[in-house]
Amino acid sequence: MVEIGFYHLTRTKLAQALPDLLGRTLNAGERAVVRCPSPASVAALDAALWEAATPDWLPHGTAADGDAGLQPIWLAADDIVPNGARYLFLVDGAETARPGDFARVFDLFDGTDDAAVAAARQRWQAIRAAGIAPIYWRQGARGWEKAG
Repeated sequence: MVEIGFYHLTRTKLAQALPDLLGRTLNAGERAVVRCPSPASVAALDAALWEAATPDWLPHGTAADGDAGLQPIWLAADDIVPNGARYLFLVDGAETARPGDFARVFDLFDGTDDAAVAAARQRWQAIRAAGIAPIYWRQGARGWEKAG
């Protein structure tokens, strides 16, 4: 069964938090798809990942780069998985119609944005209504803390 985690960004922005989670994904021997809400957000996140300080190398690609099957991390605005990823990262309110296709789903949302928090609550309720028990993670002083 899929594990769905909601990651409440309260101490950093997405561009600072996501590289660490993606680095852990690669260290676990997994591939990832990062689903963004628009092509513009794909381009912005692509640039941010190339500039990330830690980890110092996050091999990734987008449709503009091609060779999806070779990319351990794929950034996309559509609901596709061209690189065989088992981990899905949903950012900035992006959603998927197929959470069960993944081993893990990471739903990252901006805790300083009231609309983003409200939308995350709605997604949480929809996941629970589908019979899945989501896990809530929040940023603490030492990193991600599992809550509840």
